Amino acid sequence: MTTKVRNASKNWFAQARYGMFIHYGLYSLLERGEWVLNREEIPLAEYKQLANRFTAIKFDADFICDLAVRGGMRYIVLTTMHHDGFRLYDTKLTDFCTTRTAAGRDLVGELVKAARKRKLRIGLYHSLNNWHDKPDAVDALESKAAYATFIKNTFARIRELVTKYNPIDVLWYDGWWPFDAKGWCAAEMNEMVRKIQPCILLNGRNGLPGDFATPEGHLAGPQPWRPWEACITTNSSWGYCRSDNAWKTPGQLVDMFITVAQGNGNLLLNIGPCGDGSAPKQAQKLIMTAGDWLRCYSECIFDTDRFIMHPQEREGYNGDWAMQGSFTIKGNTLYMLVRRWPGESLTFGGLQCRIKKATLLGRTKHRLVKFVQQGTRVMVTGLPKTSPDPVCPVLRFDCDRPPSVYQTGGLRIPNVKHPHYDPVQSDIKY
Repeated sequence: MTTKVRNASKNWFAQARYGMFIHYGLYSLLERGEWVLNREEIPLAEYKQLANRFTAIKFDADFICDLAVRGGMRYIVLTTMHHDGFRLYDTKLTDFCTTRTAAGRDLVGELVKAARKRKLRIGLYHSLNNWHDKPDAVDALESKAAYATFIKNTFARIRELVTKYNPIDVLWYDGWWPFDAKGWCAAEMNEMVRKIQPCILLNGRNGLPGDFATPEGHLAGPQPWRPWEACITTNSSWGYCRSDNAWKTPGQLVDMFITVAQGNGNLLLNIGPCGDGSAPKQAQKLIMTAGDWLRCYSECIFDTDRFIMHPQEREGYNGDWAMQGSFTIKGNTLYMLVRRWPGESLTFGGLQCRIKKATLLGRTKHRLVKFVQQGTRVMVTGLPKTSPDPVCPVLRFDCDRPPSVYQTGGLRIPNVKHPHYDPVQSDIKY
């Protein structure tokens, strides 16, 4: 594939901003997370018996995709096979799959069909590691003959998957223990996949950089920038865990939207369906509430420009922070997402442009608000006493040029070269 075609296929991903991750499998029946087979050292023969009661009776691909659309998501990534080796699709390579269980269904095929119907982009997660098939990765470490068979089987799985579901938008590798790119024959693997699906995007979890980065459990984008996607789950578990009640709030989700918008990345938000295939009610509520907010304030999250800061450097960076909330930018527009509503007036400093108009955005209507700008200091008045939005109000400032915000640890900006905030490399997480 030419560089031009490859870059064109990346465009949708770089602009997607928000997607749904789904972790579902046999482990969901045990309600203790997706690593339960490994962490509890369950005998494989015992674990395989779960297939006899795997019905997926409430796994509804149409409902899941409708939830994604309602939530403002633009793509979906489904675990076709996690590390336990259980496939959620029909395969000629093993009986350890959903079509040979009580469910008797190709769940991957159902989700791909439902996503395409709603014009959602579709990604398929597939683990390279496989605790079920023999030889497994441990055998491959201990024996050259076992390694050769293991790699051959891994290639066969991936080849079957991308041939069966063609086209898809993303192949999401995972579970790359215990090999590096050379051990996984990653260059040959990627070449094989792209011969079958030339426009597919590949992540970097087979040891090569891939088409995008995948920070997991945090939202720090790569530097220098390249397309990236932070995968975060709705509570603290990827696969369904009955005792995990650490559900994120809509406000926390908005904070994540802000961070990925500032860094021109994506948020891949995970749900772990229950054993019967239904989405947990708490995850549904979170996604729908945040989706309602996104529908009203999407302009400050989607198609934004980079707005980032560096603790030491100023050159090449245009971002800074404020006490009341966070900023995103688009063209000549500055948005302030006010997570801590101050009352009838709001003040912030460091603005390196002139404001032409200030607007308080709303769910039903917008209204102009009064402001005074004295140099880099902005004072907005006539605001409501209490927060006008239950999740996060947004102020829009139309400016005379692309906005930037800059302050330092001093009361004014020095006229000589200086650190932005930290004089040396810091362990503070910004």
